[in-house]
Amino acid sequence: MTRDPRIDAYIDGAQPFARPILAHVRALIHAACPAVEETIKWSRPHFLYRGKQLAGLSAFKSHAAFGFWQGSLVAETDAAPTAMGQFGRLETVADLPDDATLTALIHKAMALIDGGVKVARPLKHAKPPLEVPPDLAEAFAATPAAQATYDAFPPSQRREYLDWIAEAKRSETRARRVADAATWLAEGKRRNWKYEQC
Repeated sequence: MTRDPRIDAYIDGAQPFARPILAHVRALIHAACPAVEETIKWSRPHFLYRGKQLAGLSAFKSHAAFGFWQGSLVAETDAAPTAMGQFGRLETVADLPDDATLTALIHKAMALIDGGVKVARPLKHAKPPLEVPPDLAEAFAATPAAQATYDAFPPSQRREYLDWIAEAKRSETRARRVADAATWLAEGKRRNWKYEQC
C-alpha cells in the first residue's frame, strides 16, 4: 500500500463534512485495490493502478466529489451528474453507493485497466482551410517577405493573424492591423511576438 502524505494533508484541510467522505472512499479503494498508488494531480487526490489513472477525489466548500477516470465505462448510468465525478454532490457518506457496490465498481475500473480498455474520445474535426482576405493578399503582394513568413508558419500561427484582422470592428482598425501584420511578418514575427520571452 502506498499512501501519500499530501493526501493526508488534503483531507485534514478539507471542510469538516468532507473529511469522513474522503477518508471512507480512500479506505475502500485501498481495501479493494491493494496495489493502488496515491498521488496529487491537478491539486486533488488521485489513485493510480499499474501507473494508470483509476479514480480521483475532490473537496469543495459545500460538497465533495468522487469519480473514476473511465467513469462512463465504470459507472454506467443515464443520470446527469450534478457535480464532477459519477456520484453527484457528496455531502455525507450516505450519498455514496453502499460499500459492496463501490467495491465492485473499483474492481470494474481495475479490470478495464488490466484489459487496456480506454474511453473513446470524440473525433476532432479539422478546421476549415484558411483563406487570406483580399486586403491582406494586397499587403503580401507589396511585401514578399511577409508572404514568405506567412507561408512558412503552421496553420495555427496563420490563423492567429487572420482571426486578429477579422476581429477588427472598424475599417480603420482593420487597415492598421493589416499593415502591422505585413510589417511583423516581414520581420519574421509571430502574431503575439511582444509577449514571447527572449
